[in-house]
Amino acid sequence: MTHPLLDLAPLSAERFAAIEDRVARLLSTEQDVVIMQGEALLPLEGAIRGAAGPGTAALNVITGPYGQTFGDWLRDCGATVYDLAVPFHTAVTADQIRDALAEHPEIGFVSLVHAEAATGNTNPVAEIGEVVRAHGALFYLDAVASVGAEPVLPDAWGVDLCVIGAQKAMGGPAGVSAVSVSERAWARMAANPAAPRRSYLSLLDWKERWVDAGRKVLLHAPAQLEMLALEACVDRIEAEGLETVMARHAAAAAATRAGALALGGGLEPYVYEASDAAPVATTLRVPAGVDASEVVAAALAVDPSLPLVAGGGALASSMIRVNHYGPAADPVVVEACLTALRTALAATT
Repeated sequence: MTHPLLDLAPLSAERFAAIEDRVARLLSTEQDVVIMQGEALLPLEGAIRGAAGPGTAALNVITGPYGQTFGDWLRDCGATVYDLAVPFHTAVTADQIRDALAEHPEIGFVSLVHAEAATGNTNPVAEIGEVVRAHGALFYLDAVASVGAEPVLPDAWGVDLCVIGAQKAMGGPAGVSAVSVSERAWARMAANPAAPRRSYLSLLDWKERWVDAGRKVLLHAPAQLEMLALEACVDRIEAEGLETVMARHAAAAAATRAGALALGGGLEPYVYEASDAAPVATTLRVPAGVDASEVVAAALAVDPSLPLVAGGGALASSMIRVNHYGPAADPVVVEACLTALRTALAATT
């Protein structure tokens, strides 16, 4: 008995490297790009543990739950961490970053989430990058939710460690992820005695055994199905055109914000300013006395395929998230979500 996903020929190092090159072109970067064999938490943690350690002073920007996680990792590495937290319904500004760096000139590492899918905000990375570059700090960026939905330009923005995943706006697999690494970041990791080695978290292992060795022999057996899915995902984006894909996401987000307000009944955007709202997902605040998780459950009872989810953790009762992941960034999907939410709100209020 055969199956198209089984008994495949091994994925060659040459094909693996070719996929990395296509991801690099997607990011318009000349930096080294390493595709890691796990969900994006793998390179997100590996990059922090590789570049930070005792003696590191870090500015950790918190605009959502992932920023909180990064601060925990940095502290676990022995770094001195200065948290800059802003309300989740807004974005951090370059001036706030500048002020924090001026207050703590010893800071040599800045961690930031580009777009927080969980809270629906996005941060002005281009402007922040100028400030971080002028200060001379290493710039670490989580672009997992933003890539494919809005521009992600590590080289132009001065980002030293840029982590992406394909499972959100790119509409691809969750089982592999990628990180672009600048020469400054490689040097920082090489000088860090606490950087993971001979570990699944080790970027330096990939540097020495893969990148520096000419990408001829893979470190271990790759996640073949996920790599092929990533290749197909990039095929689809290249065929449609990255600018077109990003425009679809922006249009879906704008339509969802406008449509939610037009529904009435107290539903409104969770992120106050449209300029601070991420195009990968639109978060909505339910009226007082209404439970968001009940509204989502009622909407999904109408159509379980809709990309609707209640907020996570403490936001479960007050927030609804409309995901615009890949193919879901479509006016038909937006209209279906709004229609289901209108019906659900009427049934739960």
